[in-house]
Amino acid sequence: MDALSHVLTGPAARDAFVLRSSLDPPWAMRIEDESPLSVITLLRGQAYIRPDDADPVLLRAGDVAIASGPRHYTVGDDPATAPQVLIGRGQTCTMLTADVPKMSDVGVRTWGNSVDGATLMLNGTYETQSTVGRRLLGNLPGLIVAPREHVPLALIDYLGEQVTNDAPGQDAVLDRMLDLILIAVLRWWFADRQRGASWFRAYADPAIGRALRLMQEDPAAPWTVARLGGETGLSRAAFARRFTELVGEPPMSFLTGWRLSLAADLLAEPGTTVAAVARKVGYATPFAFSTAFKRFHTVSPQQHREQSYPQGDLVAVDRG
Repeated sequence: MDALSHVLTGPAARDAFVLRSSLDPPWAMRIEDESPLSVITLLRGQAYIRPDDADPVLLRAGDVAIASGPRHYTVGDDPATAPQVLIGRGQTCTMLTADVPKMSDVGVRTWGNSVDGATLMLNGTYETQSTVGRRLLGNLPGLIVAPREHVPLALIDYLGEQVTNDAPGQDAVLDRMLDLILIAVLRWWFADRQRGASWFRAYADPAIGRALRLMQEDPAAPWTVARLGGETGLSRAAFARRFTELVGEPPMSFLTGWRLSLAADLLAEPGTTVAAVARKVGYATPFAFSTAFKRFHTVSPQQHREQSYPQGDLVAVDRG
């Protein structure tokens, strides 16, 4: 599995909060939910997204914005409109003013101040994010806006149709559609080699791109700098220097971070054991793995797994 595919595996692609907002001006919402990722797109009308630390950005019908937490921002019909609603953690909603039409439910998964508002907006919020996803997307800017010509309109239209459908299995349908839109935006963003994460840009380098794929596809292999250099046709020193320049950290540091981020997500899977995860990510013994894991994540593998599930949901219990 390649690096970008890992971004949306595990918890990142489950139980997203999807809502349609139907709004007439003036309207503005203050977003302080601190969710890992939110996908915002317009079916009609326009809106401004105003990050706390940047200028307002216009969102037109068909454009898609990706807001990454825990940053706060405001969405409104105009940058000058004062927020009327505060969206907090857990998608709690608090009215901030009483002198405008109250926001309320106006249909299936639809909320706003009008049944047929001038602006129709879709918002999909990822409440959780895989550890691998956080590592790979950690240096995204707070806001990415993909122009409508870079996102398939069919995806947006279909999500718009399905968001008000209440058929069995609908949550799974919405999760998958949200994932597809998110992937489309991220692929467009990362494909521009002047933007995005250094690890993604490094894929374009024949030698370093191959090394990244080798480590990510087979983390359990006994990789060394010399072996990776040999696999890519470079001397040990030349490989180490080039890798660090392109990726931003030494090869073994990247490998350790990759292994232990992947391990954190594997530990959150039902029925797994610390010993099994240790083997999958290249550690000879559970003790060596647990020591490295705690140094990297500040909690033991067992503690991490217990935090990933409500009490009583764990199936395989071991001590590592």
